[in-house]
Amino acid sequence: MLRIMRPIPVESLKLLVFDLDGTLIDSAQDLCNSVNATLTHFGRAPLADEIIAGYIGNGALTLVRRAFDADGVALDDAELEQAYAFFLDYYRIHNLDFTYAYDGVLEALAALRTMHGAPGSATRAMAVLTNKPVRPARAICEALGLAPNFLNIYGGNSFSSKKPDPQGMFALMQEANARPEETVMIGDSQVDVQTARNAGAWCIGCTFGLQPQSLEAYPPDILVDSPIGWTAALSPAKVGIRT
Repeated sequence: MLRIMRPIPVESLKLLVFDLDGTLIDSAQDLCNSVNATLTHFGRAPLADEIIAGYIGNGALTLVRRAFDADGVALDDAELEQAYAFFLDYYRIHNLDFTYAYDGVLEALAALRTMHGAPGSATRAMAVLTNKPVRPARAICEALGLAPNFLNIYGGNSFSSKKPDPQGMFALMQEANARPEETVMIGDSQVDVQTARNAGAWCIGCTFGLQPQSLEAYPPDILVDSPIGWTAALSPAKVGIRT
């Protein structure tokens, strides 16, 4: 089902930019396990998975900082650097223990590729823009068979600023020769909506992700309940419920 707040001019779109965690993949368990391994290594008590999941979305450094701040005892800069380094090392080894692509993602991406060649539609590129560090982001996309779909995969350390700063979006627009009004961001959180708005692009929100509750305060142009909803939302023949 689609919930359309503002119709997107799908025929003119040239660039589809996907978030990664909570949009293409469910990585929550591996992230939670890596955070708790880090907390334990530094003598802190582990946190419940649902608490850690609420910290995901603004990059790995912020995730680690929030987890250590949870008991009210913040790290100084040197301690945070050590904890962050441990987290990255642990996560690089364990980032595919439980992580998987959501049901329907590969099929939806294949359908979107086919749709790109539809008569009357603009030629479209697809890309990933995540706040996850770029090395694990690309490794996960390769391992799960997602990477061949994308013009590029950029992470939180690919540029001098992370989402919701639009720097990464502008870089992808330049690569795809797309204007803001020809671009749509697809993600599961307010960070993705804010990124799209800051870049002057359209936005599709995913209610099946890790932080769909944040979309209530920052509504996208269209809400979808599953990856197959992307094809419906981006088809010239899309149907939905306006709210």
